Amino acid sequence: METKNINHISVSEKRFLDPTILASVLDATNTGIVITDNLLPDNPIIYCNAAFEKMCGYDHDEIIGHNCRFLQNKDRSQEARFEIAEAIRNGENCVVEIRNYTKDGQLFYNQLYLSAVKDLSGNVTHFIGIQNDVTSRKKAEQTLQMNFKETEQKVIDRTKMLKESEEYLSSIVETIRESLLVMDKDYTILSANHHFLNTFKVSLNETKGKLLYDLGNGQWDIPELRLMMEEILPTNNPVLDYEVEHEFPHIGRKLMLLNAHRVELEGQFKDRILLAIEDITEKRAVEQRKDDFLSIASHELKTPLTTVVGYVQMMQRLMPENSSERFRSVVDKTERYVARLNQLLKELMDVSRIQTGNIELHMDYFDFDKMVRETIEGIQAATRGHRIIVKGQPINQCYGDESNLVQVITNLISNAIKYSPDSKEIDIHVSRVSSFIKFSVRDYGLGIKEDDLKKVFERFYRVGEIQKNYPGMGIGLYICDQIIKNHKGTLWVESEPGKGSVFSFTLPVNLDKKAAYEY
Repeated sequence: METKNINHISVSEKRFLDPTILASVLDATNTGIVITDNLLPDNPIIYCNAAFEKMCGYDHDEIIGHNCRFLQNKDRSQEARFEIAEAIRNGENCVVEIRNYTKDGQLFYNQLYLSAVKDLSGNVTHFIGIQNDVTSRKKAEQTLQMNFKETEQKVIDRTKMLKESEEYLSSIVETIRESLLVMDKDYTILSANHHFLNTFKVSLNETKGKLLYDLGNGQWDIPELRLMMEEILPTNNPVLDYEVEHEFPHIGRKLMLLNAHRVELEGQFKDRILLAIEDITEKRAVEQRKDDFLSIASHELKTPLTTVVGYVQMMQRLMPENSSERFRSVVDKTERYVARLNQLLKELMDVSRIQTGNIELHMDYFDFDKMVRETIEGIQAATRGHRIIVKGQPINQCYGDESNLVQVITNLISNAIKYSPDSKEIDIHVSRVSSFIKFSVRDYGLGIKEDDLKKVFERFYRVGEIQKNYPGMGIGLYICDQIIKNHKGTLWVESEPGKGSVFSFTLPVNLDKKAAYEY
């Protein structure tokens, strides 16, 4: 085959090397493609094509800035992961098959071709990952292996299990501490547990053998319920946390959380539908009362606290020059504690505004680098025990609410200092990843257990061990998460107990003004 030197390619041929055309080709292919930047910390993804987004179920904005390991979720002990890590360390190519998980937790098998990109000096600058979904092939192989391993004894055991399944299913239904219905494929009630009968004030004779929508003389003929059972469930099995509100003639209005699952069994018990019903009426009412109290309390405390702040400031200004050191110390401590109380009240009011949907963003262009520098200088001036190290690249202009982003950065750095008492360094890294700004704060402190990682951004959540030794209400990270979401960004954490934590967020570089205000 004849090989052409690129310097001798004609004009008509060179147009096919246009980057725009190349990008279009990558987006048109059915093969998933990602590119990572090996010169940035943690080798983050800087490009992914449409096929990769479809394969993993994540949107483009949720992928950029992450390391590829997020696709393995908790499945971190795979041999393929160590092969990939070894190849990246040595700047080599490799081919592996690895288990990945989609955004909604579905397992898929991925055949990965990893290729290192080097500059003229031989340094690895990027990695290109070619991803092929081989789930169907893997499932076929696994099915074939299972067929070879089947024995006559297994068939006997399975037959026995099916014979006992009705009794087994009935015991499960009665054990569950929420209302549960078992139906056939035509929505006829086969069984209902006692919790359902007690909650909705019906007898077993009035329930068993009845069509779901005919229960209670048509009380359960609810449009939202029909939509879930007849349209959503057949195409999206199972259906989780489907909220329905309905007025029942005898027991009043109920707010219900429904979970439905279609179970396909062989033999006598084929095509069963399980419908779990959780009555969250009182739970939601309690949450609403808590939100109302939070809103009222924070606003009622604002006026007297503002007055106290004013009096303390007046005391500082009018303090006689010959005042004793003890008196000056008392006034200074009062000012500090009032300032802490004022900050706590501000956070409570932020939570109240978020819960009621009244959070306000004052969007404009500002100097992101200057904002970060001034914020860190202020924190460093008040922190003698830790050294804050900033690395990365200049960002320049950013479009967003500067004061809110200052609050986020301040909270993340303050937490890093607070929860790493035995470490003296906090690492900050700022970079541009594709069309996003990425900001990361790394500490070398206590770390967070895996079970707590998914909850740290929840309102009022505090890790048990930390709660004992460090004061706080557990609302700082919740506020940070909501602010970043309102900027159409993402905030996440990676951590191991005893090894510290890395909190990172991404922000769109060119956030559309109209979209930001309508968020």
